[in-house]
Amino acid sequence: MSDKPPFSEVVALYGPTVLRVCRAVLSSVDADDAWSEAFVAALRAYPALPSDANLEAWLVTIAHRKAIDHFRKAQRSATPVADVPAGAAQIADVAGPVDLPRLLANLSERQRLAVVYHYLGGLPYAEVAAVMGGSPDAARRAAADGIAKLRRAQAATAHSEITRGSVRRS
Repeated sequence: MSDKPPFSEVVALYGPTVLRVCRAVLSSVDADDAWSEAFVAALRAYPALPSDANLEAWLVTIAHRKAIDHFRKAQRSATPVADVPAGAAQIADVAGPVDLPRLLANLSERQRLAVVYHYLGGLPYAEVAAVMGGSPDAARRAAADGIAKLRRAQAATAHSEITRGSVRRS
């Protein structure tokens, strides 16, 4: 008899974490698709998974691979767009929501994955290192460098918006 929880409990428990990881790496539509594909793949492999396996790290690894698949697929296909309004790229309010996917896209892959897995996925550095390959110290350094770069990019964006005068003042 297996002491693994039923798969529906696994989805309920780890689904939000896996979705956060997918959404940090991909657009929301692609992230939802990657989340679904990750759990379908996990369901197929779940019976063979050892009962003492770390389910969260296992699921984040599967989600990471599905996210990479979606990213590669998007790189190979054209994305049709309607006419873009002239001011669409301007930020109206610095205090508004942060465009995390855009900021994360400016990090190196290693930094982005370390930040996503540790800060959004909640994995300890030892598990981040196991997923990414490398040591926990290297994962910690990549995450710290990534966070520092995110802070600089956000500060530069805010400064740029203030100096251009596109920030609405109350």
